[in-house]
Amino acid sequence: MEELFKQQVYQVVRLIPKGKISTYGAIAKAVGYPNHSRQVGHAMGVCPKDVPAHRVINSSGKLSVPSFRERLEIENVVVQENGQIKDFKKLFWNPLEEL
Repeated sequence: MEELFKQQVYQVVRLIPKGKISTYGAIAKAVGYPNHSRQVGHAMGVCPKDVPAHRVINSSGKLSVPSFRERLEIENVVVQENGQIKDFKKLFWNPLEEL
């Protein structure tokens, strides 16, 4: 994966406020690659510790990484038993609208 793409992804993800979530697809669109949501996921898998990867979930509102549940709950994001984010639409942070 291109290093510049990863750095752009990390820059956007760092802007997601605590208690909010975004999706791999929304991040991909924000960096100009709307069909690269999987690549965003791969970038999250190798991101630096200062990148809040736990705030990026799949487009159906479910956690892709179950171990992120605790980090989200610390930020008052309710994760249901099935991994679905409660109030997904209310908590969704759209970088195209916010930036």
